[in-house]
Amino acid sequence: ERRMERALGGDNTVAETLAGPGGGLGGATVKGVDMKFDELEKIMGKYMTKKVRKAWPEKERGPGVNAKNEMVVAGLQLGNVFVSVQPLLGVEGDPMRLLFERDLTPHPQYCAAYEWMRLPEEKGGAGSQAVIHLGMHGTVEWLPGQPLGNDRQSWSDEMIGSMPNVYVYAANNPSESILAKRRGYGTLVSYNVPPYGRAGLYLELANLKDLVSEYRSGEVSSSSSRSDLREAILGSCERTGITSDIELPNDAADLSDEAFDSWIATVSNYLVELEARLFSSGLHTLGALPTDKELSSYLNAYFNDRLSGEEIENVIAAWHEQQKKSKEKLQTMPDFFSWLQTFAGNFMGGNEDSSINAAETHATEKDLLKDEAMRIVDLLGKNVEEIDSVITLLDGGYVKPAPGGDLLRDGTSVLPTGRNIHALDPYRMPSAGAWARGERAAQEIIRQHLSANGGAYPETIAVTLWGLDTIKTRGESIAIVLALVGARPVKEGTGRTVCYELIPLNELGRPRIDILASLSGIFRDSFANVVDLLDDMFERAAVADESPDMNYIKKHTMELEAGGTERPAARLFSNPPGDYGSMVNEVIGNGDWEESEALGEIWKGRNAYSYGRKEGGGGTRSGTARPEVLDKLLSTTERVVQEIDSVEYGLTDIQEYYANTGALKKAAENRKPVDSSTGKKKKVAVSVIEAFGGTSDDSSKIPVRDVEDVLRMEYRSKFLNPKWRDAMLEQGSGGAYEVSQRMTAMVGWAATVNVDNFVFDQAAERYALDEDVANKLQKSNPEAFKNVVRRLLEASGRGMWDADEDTIEKLKSLYADADDLVEQVASSFV
Repeated sequence: ERRMERALGGDNTVAETLAGPGGGLGGATVKGVDMKFDELEKIMGKYMTKKVRKAWPEKERGPGVNAKNEMVVAGLQLGNVFVSVQPLLGVEGDPMRLLFERDLTPHPQYCAAYEWMRLPEEKGGAGSQAVIHLGMHGTVEWLPGQPLGNDRQSWSDEMIGSMPNVYVYAANNPSESILAKRRGYGTLVSYNVPPYGRAGLYLELANLKDLVSEYRSGEVSSSSSRSDLREAILGSCERTGITSDIELPNDAADLSDEAFDSWIATVSNYLVELEARLFSSGLHTLGALPTDKELSSYLNAYFNDRLSGEEIENVIAAWHEQQKKSKEKLQTMPDFFSWLQTFAGNFMGGNEDSSINAAETHATEKDLLKDEAMRIVDLLGKNVEEIDSVITLLDGGYVKPAPGGDLLRDGTSVLPTGRNIHALDPYRMPSAGAWARGERAAQEIIRQHLSANGGAYPETIAVTLWGLDTIKTRGESIAIVLALVGARPVKEGTGRTVCYELIPLNELGRPRIDILASLSGIFRDSFANVVDLLDDMFERAAVADESPDMNYIKKHTMELEAGGTERPAARLFSNPPGDYGSMVNEVIGNGDWEESEALGEIWKGRNAYSYGRKEGGGGTRSGTARPEVLDKLLSTTERVVQEIDSVEYGLTDIQEYYANTGALKKAAENRKPVDSSTGKKKKVAVSVIEAFGGTSDDSSKIPVRDVEDVLRMEYRSKFLNPKWRDAMLEQGSGGAYEVSQRMTAMVGWAATVNVDNFVFDQAAERYALDEDVANKLQKSNPEAFKNVVRRLLEASGRGMWDADEDTIEKLKSLYADADDLVEQVASSFV
């Protein structure tokens, strides 16, 4: 009764309001079923149901179960379409189960949801003829089973069965899309990335830029005025945390004018870089034609300074005019004659083509850039084909294939979207361009390490090999591994890579560095040939006729052999066969941890399986647990290398980076001796390479930064930036969710690396203590806002953030209010 009163009053948090006419869901009705376990068994069969019973006994049935122990499957029916949220995986409240239970199955309600959707209506099911998985990435393709191709006992096969799966997937993630095809039987429809924005400078950072500009302009001549300005700059740098990025060479009071001027020049350059940094602005709407503002943002990011803002506006205006003329022509010309003219034009090749070719011959570079911009705008204008392709597939039609990738890095080949995306030929990696960049990156990593460690070479470097960046960069991370070891790819006449040969030490001119290769599950499954070639290279390096002092792979292999360890040259480690992820993000998400050291041990426990030609039958069909070898490599690891492949997914944007790279760092530090100068265990450095926004054959130095510097840069340009925040707030519930996810990731980074106090200070100011922003977040997504406040309180409670008592009391009050609101919303659906 109370719920109906709220609905009649227009409360949009009540289901009845949304489902009513004009309420946003077109008069949808609630549809579902409460399924008993015996009923599930009749649908799914005794063999698979027996596995579920064993993994989820009656007292531990998992989520989605009512008081009668029935599995609740529910959603909204809109005409012939049933809309439902994909069930939880079931381990959120108990993530450690995946660490120890190799026979874990989907929980009963997960099984019931998919089985009921496929069950014909006459038998009491939904009678679905197809399923659309909307947005990457879901969970059905990650369920336990065979990694490379399902068998009848794989849970992905059991859930999807023969039901056509239309999977709407991000165009810039061809790596995980492979799994969606291979294990989820998905036919993909790609969607575009959100428009890009420039970070700009804001609030105190904008004020700091003005102060620096005034100081460097020379307009202030009196010593007292310059001294005051100097103090103002130092104060602003302290408040914004800039001194963490650009450290003062000495105590501020002892700095000479020359030293201060040099330091200010570095600060000025940093502000310029920060101001021009790119980020994803908001979210993408499926099938929506980009606005002129969004088209401009894509072109600005793609061309940088090669086209002015006015030139870009002119290109967009010309495109609109072209579209208008094309539309008028279609309206006045009968379809047959339009086709006939196009058909004839294909054979004429006459004066028109000649004049175009002549014009192109004399075109200036600027004209060519404008032509390219026009092509990009035209391709972006085909975003509407995203929806068309979904309809085509539901009608049993054909959707064109296209490579997945990133407009900024891969160019126009990834457009238009609405395509069935694919990856690349794994037998041609690394490409020539990727090898050139990877080699230079490795040189820079070594140079920085030598500089920071008194000229001493690292004995072991851990390199993360992920499917996504490998595909998008054509194998740069593989090239980094080869270059650090001192090896190079050998290709046959067809261009395929056949082996990685060791470079002679006299040519290399330095020791061979040992590698701990941390493979994602996607890389392990998708690049079996690369895994085998790398394994072969490490085996040969381990027995090379070289001094152990100049070959750290051989040195560590001999030490392991002396202890009786089997296969001591194993260097390629990942999750157990058929499993994915470190589970560290699940532990962080639930707050189910005490000391940060435990996060490193969770990572180690989930990545102790070795892969290669001599493991478990060969290739990636299965791996072998070799915790002793992994432990040795972690103990000698002095640096971790992580490549970032796109603007959209930076360190702070998704959970996987801290859950893997951060946790790997922590696992290595757990095995380090105590540093007598600090009283703490020796730190392991993390080198981050941003492999986007440049061409692979660029001969300039590859930027390699410490993880702490990249984190500060990302937080300033995105999460703490009001421009980014406001773009997300405009997206409603989805934008609030993105904010919430990044707040959780911030706690993950603080647990595994370090997050500066100013980041938490400003995050609290931007998202919780700003009343207007807090109200918007609560209104659009109460759970997301609750999580934002919860993470801030957690950071304070764990000693990650030094906040004053007044701020903590305000946050506690906000959390209590947010908790009440979430309970009210939840009760409206009961």
